[in-house]
Amino acid sequence: MSPLSSFLAIIVLFTALLVAYLTKQFQDENSNYSSSNQMKNTNTKVKTIEKEKVVAETLNGRFAMLGLIAAVGAYLTTGQIIPGFV
Repeated sequence: MSPLSSFLAIIVLFTALLVAYLTKQFQDENSNYSSSNQMKNTNTKVKTIEKEKVVAETLNGRFAMLGLIAAVGAYLTTGQIIPGFV
């Protein structure tokens, strides 16, 4: 195994661990948010945001940031945004 492939394997492992950790942290934050953000006086004109949409948008944003960091890392290590493509 070449040093570059070992380095990339370590980066992929680190990224997977980071995603798992952030997902767990987000689930904990979401459970706190849903239990503490109960509206006392509900009005029919007030539009509420479903918990699933908040979770989806936050995860989408975090994965987008992670993808940008991965693209910058790939560019810095290989000189290409998608390694292997011209």
